[in-house]
Amino acid sequence: MRPPPSGAQHRLASGDQEVTVVEVGGGLRSYTAGGVAVLDGFGVEEMADGGRGQHLLPWPNRIAGGRYSFGRRDLRLALTEPDRGNAIHGLVRWSNWAATVHDADRLVMELVLHPRPGYPFALGLSVEYRLGPGGLSVATTATNLDDRPCPYGAGSHPYLTVGTDLVDEALLQVPGDLVVESDDRGIPTATSPVEGTAHDFRVARPIGDEVVDHAYTGLTGNEAVVASADGLRRVTLWWDRSYRWLMVFTGDTLAPSRRRRGVALEPMTCAPNAFVSGDGLRVLEPQESWTTTWGLVGR
Repeated sequence: MRPPPSGAQHRLASGDQEVTVVEVGGGLRSYTAGGVAVLDGFGVEEMADGGRGQHLLPWPNRIAGGRYSFGRRDLRLALTEPDRGNAIHGLVRWSNWAATVHDADRLVMELVLHPRPGYPFALGLSVEYRLGPGGLSVATTATNLDDRPCPYGAGSHPYLTVGTDLVDEALLQVPGDLVVESDDRGIPTATSPVEGTAHDFRVARPIGDEVVDHAYTGLTGNEAVVASADGLRRVTLWWDRSYRWLMVFTGDTLAPSRRRRGVALEPMTCAPNAFVSGDGLRVLEPQESWTTTWGLVGR
């Protein structure tokens, strides 16, 4: 029998909440609370399109041209966004992760990222999912297994839904004072205040026909919210202080059947193109570990 495209399916449950985590990429396929979807996920017979529910490690977003310098070496990654000439969203989205702990409400997925062209470093990765009365928490730990420093950034890519047919009908609140402007390749060109612009979602308001594919920084809080206009549905994404950028994507470039169905709120520890700019880049020393945590609360 043909296995699911996303590999083994790992189910968590707590109260009226259920989560499914998959082997391929170690990411979130589904999350429901009270029988309704919190995530615009994907079916068991589908692949994770558009980064849906995936972990973005050891960097989120893009690296221009796949080229960067580190430790006096010029390195080049495969261009995984060939149309724009970028390396995008890390190296682990299609790897087979192993479930090393699986309790009813707790799951640990692990992967060793071995050295490879463009990223010649050994990295141990662990993602712990916990489901409880306060919702879902996701803790990502990276450990430098190498004998030299390595560059690192973390991000995740959940698409949130509050049951609307399109995101146009939903309300969005993002506590970002600054927005990152990018060129047509998605590479940052400037950072500017949101005050007085269409990018300002500091006070919850309808998304409407706004096309959003921007990273926010200057975060003044640790929560972003998507809500239905009637107030009956609400999903909150929270993050710890390690995450200083939040990518917001209304899905306008996805396939027509997916377009603007959910809002991707992507917590990131570094800016787009951080391997080049160094903006928020974390350098892990040999044997150093770093844990970052974000989560979701749906109702």
